[in-house]
Order: sequence, then C-alpha cells, then structure tokens
Amino acid sequence: MRSVMPTLAKRSLIALVSILLLAGCGSQAASAPSASSKPAASARAKPAASAARSGNPKDVILATTTSTQDSGLLDVLVPMFEKQGGWSVKTVAVGTGAALAMGARGDADVVLVHAPAAERQWMADNNGAERLLVMHNDFIIVGPSADPAGVKGDASAADALEKIAAKQAPWVSRDDNSGTDQFEKQLWKDANLDPKGKSWYITSGQGMGATLTLADQKNAYTLSDRATYLARKSTLASAILVQGGQALLNIYHVMPVNPAKFPDVKINTAGGKAFADFMVAPATQRVIADFGKDKYGQPLFFPDAGKDEAHLGG
Repeated sequence: MRSVMPTLAKRSLIALVSILLLAGCGSQAASAPSASSKPAASARAKPAASAARSGNPKDVILATTTSTQDSGLLDVLVPMFEKQGGWSVKTVAVGTGAALAMGARGDADVVLVHAPAAERQWMADNNGAERLLVMHNDFIIVGPSADPAGVKGDASAADALEKIAAKQAPWVSRDDNSGTDQFEKQLWKDANLDPKGKSWYITSGQGMGATLTLADQKNAYTLSDRATYLARKSTLASAILVQGGQALLNIYHVMPVNPAKFPDVKINTAGGKAFADFMVAPATQRVIADFGKDKYGQPLFFPDAGKDEAHLGG
C-alpha cells in the first residue's frame, strides 16, 4: 500500500507557501499608499483660500482676484510695495467671492477685488475700514474666430448672449463666484436667460487663465477681463468678439480689513492700510497706467484713484 505521508507533506507545503505569499501581498498593500489617499498632481489645483499668520508685523496678507495675478500686474506692484516699506506680502489670488470671504473671516489684512455690488455689501457688513477706487479695465466676450453664433461687433452683450443661447454654441463659465463670474451671471439675467444646466453651458470652476484655455480647447465663447486675455493671447486661438461700452466696465477697489470686527485676530492694520494707500498713490497709479504698453501696445488697466466711479469710461 502506498503511503499517504508524502501526499500530506506536499499539501502542507503548498498551504504554507500560499499563506506566506498572501502575507507578503498583504504587507505590500499595507505599506503602499492607496490611490485615494495619494495626493493627485493636477494642473488645475487652486491656491488655498487662506494664509497662515506669522505674527511678524511686517507680513501683510493680501486677498485678491486672479486677474491681478494672471495679468502680471502684481508681479510689478508687490515688489515695489515691499521695497518701499520693508513689507512682506503673502498674496492669495482666488476669485473675488473667496477673497471677500477671507476678509470677512479676518484671514486677510487687505483685499483687492472687482465686484462693486458685493464690495458694497461687504462694507455694509462692517468688514472693511475703507473702500478706495484703484483702476478699471473692461470685460470682453471672446470666442472662436469662426464665430458660429455671429456675435462679432455686437454693441450689446445681452444681444450677443441671446444669439449664443439660440445657436446653443458652447460657452465656458468660471462658475466660481469670482467678480467675473458674478458679472457674467448678471449679464445672463439682464438678457432674461438662464443657461445653467444646458448641455452647451460648460463650467470650469477655475480662474480666468485656466478658463480661457478651456474655452479655447472647447472652441467655445467665454467672458474675460481684457488684461488676462491680453496676457494669455499668444497661447490662445480665441478672438475678441464683443467689447466696449460702460456696461462692460471692470472696476477694482482696495479695502483694508476692519480690525474692530475681529478683536481676537491680529489683523495687520498698519500693513493693510499701507497697501491700500500705496495702490492709490500717484507713483503707483503711473505704473498702472503704463503697465502692458511695452508688451501689448496698450495698457491693461486704467488708473482711477480719486475719480468718481459713476463717470468712469465716459
């Protein structure tokens, strides 16, 4: 009779090897980060809408819109400000809505934004110490040069939006509660249209530069501030199709955060006030007036300190 011992030994050996292999795989799985826990590298990553306070009296937290950053203006102005007073600026460039929210939480010392209606409400809520007119440029509707909706040269943005909606031509919206997004939503409202949820209405949830790139990729129309478009023009196929008129003015104000609203937060009152004063100073206003002329043949912004906002663009 053939012995069963060798067979049992083989089976035991196979079972032991299997257990060891499973243990090894389990160990590897435990030590390797999962796909969900590993941070994803993405070109669409947004800057965090906050900046830690260092306690250094020379550190100033500036919350601002992406257009001042994307246009390159802050790359010129911030070093000027820092050099003049020995300040160190921590710039958080987000949509205007997020920048105002930072100020309303006491997470910034000063805000530089472009949504007048939201700014007025922000001031009414006692979030700001003062509101100073700095500059303006304008909004433009850009899109494919073929212009399938036939909006080129329209004097009215509302008329252009009606044509785009009727044609169901692709439109990319920032949809991020930025100043540009708020302005766009008002334009649709003025045209008695609600495009949200339509298949041709695409939302990016990103800043102006990224939204322009997406619109280009989708062969779509979008609303942009002129400065960011001109700064990105060399990388885009989109053309300016609708422009001009007071209805498309894009107005910027600077507002130091009100320290009285945040008694438990060390708002850099002196730094916020210094930055606001710097933005409306004659020397800074001259730099703003010239910014972009050498590269684009036209200024990207128009200085407005001391002017009456009601008379801008006239």
